[in-house]
Amino acid sequence: MHFNLRVTLMSFMSKPISTLTSATFAMVMLLGLGACATSPDEEDDISKWSAQKLFKEAKLALDASDYEVAIEHYETLEAKYPFGRYAEQAQLDTAYAYFKFNEPDTAIASADRFIKLHPRHANVDYAYYLRGLASASKKDDPLDSFVSMASSLKDPSSTQKSYNYFAALVKKFPTSQYAADAVQRMGHLRNSLAMHEIHVADYYAKRGAYVAVVNRAKYVVSNFPRTPASRLGLKLMVDAYKELKLNDLAADAQRVLDVNPVVSAQGMAN
Repeated sequence: MHFNLRVTLMSFMSKPISTLTSATFAMVMLLGLGACATSPDEEDDISKWSAQKLFKEAKLALDASDYEVAIEHYETLEAKYPFGRYAEQAQLDTAYAYFKFNEPDTAIASADRFIKLHPRHANVDYAYYLRGLASASKKDDPLDSFVSMASSLKDPSSTQKSYNYFAALVKKFPTSQYAADAVQRMGHLRNSLAMHEIHVADYYAKRGAYVAVVNRAKYVVSNFPRTPASRLGLKLMVDAYKELKLNDLAADAQRVLDVNPVVSAQGMAN
């Protein structure tokens, strides 16, 4: 392109001015301007992209599951163009990209930031929902990446936080499109928390620490009623009381167990 332009210009300069038409002169000038406007270096220079261009490229990367590139474009957009609808949506999309990129802590921090900056945004309920998803996906123990383990056996910190995040969504936005799914997830998280306490109580039972068993089982029955774990807690209480020779208390726990309905994980109340 540059070579052809040079030849054209040289031909133009070699002709007498009197022989040039206005059309020829205009054509040469347009060729020169066209060459400048289509510089490939400028097209590839991200620092010169508009907010719209950055947002478009970030969305393409996100849709292609290229989360690292998407994050880079979104963060560049927000740094260069911190105000306006593109920047707002970029903040929310960045949180999602970090979640998909298996960076739950950064996803939660990004969602928290969006909530603080835009508490009345039309899509702020999604930021609440995303926090719950990200927290539920966290691996608190580094060994979780290498050892398959039931969720109820793991450190319950992130499970509890996830439950709290979803609860905040349901309380603040009860009619949100994400509320129904959040409620369903809360049910599973609640049962996971209860089963964690059951596993701890069972651990104490195997070591003969029956007072500790009773305390853990009472906690499950009191805080997680109408869950599958509540019946297991009552059964542990009955056995522990018998081991402690507290037969009256064992009988009381057995009576409660007998009238306590069996609750499936699918049908448990929240």
